[in-house]
Amino acid sequence: MGKKIPMWQCILVLLCMIVFLMWGILKDAGGEAHIALILAACVGAIVACANGWKWAYLEKGILANINRAMQACLILAVVGAMIASWMAAGTIPSMMYYGILIISPKIFLFTACLLCSIVSLATGSSWSTAGSMGVALIGVGTALGFSPAMTAGAVVSGAYFGDKMSPMSDTTNLAPAIAGTNLFTHIKHMVYTTGVACLIAWVAFLVMGFTASNGAAADMETINEILAFIQGSSKISVLTLIPPVFVIVAVAMKLPALPTLVGGVLLGVPFFFWNSAAVGEALGGEEVKYNVFNILNNGISMGNVPDDASDVIIELAGLLEGDGMQGMFWTISLILCAMCFGGVVDVSGIMGAVAEALLKIAKGTGGLVLATELCCLIVNAICCDQYLAIILPGRMFKEAFEDRKLAPQNLSRCLEDCGTITSNFFPWNTCGATMHAFLGVPQWGAGGYGPFAILNYCNPIVSIVYGFTGITMKKMTDEEYAAIMEQREKDKEEALKAMEA
Repeated sequence: MGKKIPMWQCILVLLCMIVFLMWGILKDAGGEAHIALILAACVGAIVACANGWKWAYLEKGILANINRAMQACLILAVVGAMIASWMAAGTIPSMMYYGILIISPKIFLFTACLLCSIVSLATGSSWSTAGSMGVALIGVGTALGFSPAMTAGAVVSGAYFGDKMSPMSDTTNLAPAIAGTNLFTHIKHMVYTTGVACLIAWVAFLVMGFTASNGAAADMETINEILAFIQGSSKISVLTLIPPVFVIVAVAMKLPALPTLVGGVLLGVPFFFWNSAAVGEALGGEEVKYNVFNILNNGISMGNVPDDASDVIIELAGLLEGDGMQGMFWTISLILCAMCFGGVVDVSGIMGAVAEALLKIAKGTGGLVLATELCCLIVNAICCDQYLAIILPGRMFKEAFEDRKLAPQNLSRCLEDCGTITSNFFPWNTCGATMHAFLGVPQWGAGGYGPFAILNYCNPIVSIVYGFTGITMKKMTDEEYAAIMEQREKDKEEALKAMEA
């Protein structure tokens, strides 16, 4: 263990990270952040070692951080194979085809958000929602004349609604555990902020849908051309929807995520042979049975674009390509680089020092809520992990909420209102890298979905407004406050005894 790192050195590490990322992402059109994160981790490690922190201790912190992200990396790899499987099976083309037939362009964005909200609420997983329904909705939106950024914003808004409101979500269980309240009290308290943010998002998507569809939606001739292209690229059938139905039901039944996703991959394989004519054409005439593993590993392109194809057909053909498992390893390597930096700043106390500084400037209930949510946002950006964005601020601000006699569900709500829901805004965060990989749309810049993820940035704003106005900021009773103070004293006595022992 080393000494406490001075604040100016902590700020230096964070500034280096920002400079390196700006250099890596803004200068490089491809958005390369790997080396920038590794360089930032090196600076953090040098500063920590200069203050007496042993490399062996920092290395353990890095490995612990990577270990937290390993399930995410495995899920990413399997989802890559699943998308390739569903592409070759005709599942995703069928979802696109039926979506174009059923969904009205004027309410498309609202419908996309609502559908993703329902699926994520049932499954508790924003990742499963974006990796299955989200991929198909991007194609439907493109066919109807909406930009991928708009559609991705609606998908992400809906996916994260369920991620923070479903009792089956890991973050929804983690936040009340950290704050010291129970699950359903936490969910009920979130309705006040998330419900308002969701209504704002729905109204915005309805307005955007009516506005955009009037000037951008494809006419019937173009839609018929798109439908014909999809039918020509794959065999369209309701039967091919069996794999996604299985995944949604299995996750909703709380079956383990990885086996469920592997099941979704394998359920798609028999449909390769059902869809053998289209798959064989995409493989250049090679037999399907000799290429099953190759399809899952490297993906397949199902759309052969005619020479006289319109721009929308060319764009749609690009969405009918799956990179397979191999295509996800760029994202996985980005997550591993981010975890290296996050591990260093976490175990060396750099992130804790930033949180303490925010706590010192928090004035009043509104200032405390603002400081908590800023801390969640900063942890998401710096530690690159959604769970740390709940755990670290939760630990740091728990006593401050108690001292103001604020009920623990206020803290748990703040942690989710910003920690859970803003994680996807940072391209190097595990959630941000995943959303980009699944939807093929960056967060920011030209064509980024960030400005359209309305729920995700409205929710923290609503929460902060409630903090300053006192709306729904539930207070403890005198008995509850006395019990918490008594428990706090007992915890201190036990800690002193442990130190003496």
